[in-house]
Amino acid sequence: MMRHLLPLLALLAAPAFAKPDADTRAWLARTAELSSDAMEGRDAGSPGHARAIDLVERWFKDARLQPAGEDGSFRQTVPLHEVAVTSAEMRVVAPDGSAVPLKFLHDITPRPATDLPATLGGAMRFAGYCSAKEIGAEAGPALQGKIAVCFGSRRTGRANGAERLAAVTAAGAIALLTIDDVGFLVEPPRWPDAYARSVAHDGVTLPSGLPQFRVNGAALATLIAGSGRLAAAILTDAGLHRDLESFDLPGRFEAKLTTSQRKFTSQQLIGLLPGTDPAKAGEYLLLGAHIDGYGFGEPVNGDALYNGTLDDAAYVALISQLAARRKGKGFARPLLFAAWTAEEKGLLGARWWLQHPTVPKDQLAGVINLDQLRPLFPLKALTLHGLGQNTLADTAKAVAEGLKIGIRPDLEPERNLIRRVDSWPFMEAGIPAVNFIFAFNPRSQEERLYRDWYVRRYHRPQDDMTTPMDLDAAQDFNRFFYLLVETAAHAPETPRLSPKPGT
Repeated sequence: MMRHLLPLLALLAAPAFAKPDADTRAWLARTAELSSDAMEGRDAGSPGHARAIDLVERWFKDARLQPAGEDGSFRQTVPLHEVAVTSAEMRVVAPDGSAVPLKFLHDITPRPATDLPATLGGAMRFAGYCSAKEIGAEAGPALQGKIAVCFGSRRTGRANGAERLAAVTAAGAIALLTIDDVGFLVEPPRWPDAYARSVAHDGVTLPSGLPQFRVNGAALATLIAGSGRLAAAILTDAGLHRDLESFDLPGRFEAKLTTSQRKFTSQQLIGLLPGTDPAKAGEYLLLGAHIDGYGFGEPVNGDALYNGTLDDAAYVALISQLAARRKGKGFARPLLFAAWTAEEKGLLGARWWLQHPTVPKDQLAGVINLDQLRPLFPLKALTLHGLGQNTLADTAKAVAEGLKIGIRPDLEPERNLIRRVDSWPFMEAGIPAVNFIFAFNPRSQEERLYRDWYVRRYHRPQDDMTTPMDLDAAQDFNRFFYLLVETAAHAPETPRLSPKPGT
């Protein structure tokens, strides 16, 4: 706890934020406790996650919320199935028999699957972006029985992951190595990976089929050694969106993989603040944030504990802080407070609730999700997921603008952020939902701080209480959130989906 207490005291004492209000101090203290080392990063189903559930359940009870989980409790149990690559030896063997190892989780990470082979080996062919057009034009027959090496562009106009996999599978490849898009500077790839695990709801088939590997761009030189090509030139051309030439590689890729499987459960919390207007009793407004994190993983700068302070302990803390402020005093509409599990494993907790709702799903009027929030610089504008899609977003826009906070659409849709948070399953289900991101102007100091956080702290042990937060910005967002909840909960009209253009 001392590791987090000292940064907390430093934040509170910082001259720029000398007097955060009592509510912000309380929120920050909750954040520090929930992301402390004692919670061990809150990996879904872990002992640390269980301690976090106990803590937040106490917060819910102290705030006089009512149980809204299963069997009269605050809890809902989510059954899960995991496949993990626990160890791996991978290398590139040259024609002369010499071999260069590829470091597990640092140079290359296998995608765990139920049918991942224990050994794999074969000749390799670099096939550009591995679009169907590229494969069909020249590389199709040449890929038969080989391992496809593809550049994994994240830019519009190039093959996406599903298209690459389909193209190389149809061409007869026996495995797929995807090189990171190192030129995707809006969210550069980060190494090492924390671990190699795939998790799904119990009974759902985990990824299977063609063996797949994610490859660090820095390891491309090892893969193509002896080909006469320069890895730096390929990465530069790909970064500039240029066409890439296909060619056979002289080396052979070999892998020995050890996998394990387990079934386990992880819990999530749902609390209820009853409404005060009988006419709106069947119009629940759900406030959600995910309680799970990464737990322990591959060390980064000597630290193996991924605390998950801003992702997403701070915002489980915030919905709990709102409940504490109310102390059982309801709004017109009833509120559900959800601390989702297994978000980091594929939005599994929120998806499970939608499949097994603890209140009638057709009575869910709207969802306000808190994730992807990084109070690193003054809050001048928010990116709003849901903008133009539902009237709850219209309400959020009006509340923000009343506080002189600008509202923007997502200016980086290629990052696919809207589909990476727990509001997305509700949007897919046709339920009005919103999520927010601190916005910034291009080439500004705010953008520098934002990018730096994603490079050095996102899904890293460094996402902890040492993060230099802007407490004024945090206070401003918290105030916006409280007012949005109050406004939406008292609004005369129920949130609804916006009509699509042309309808």
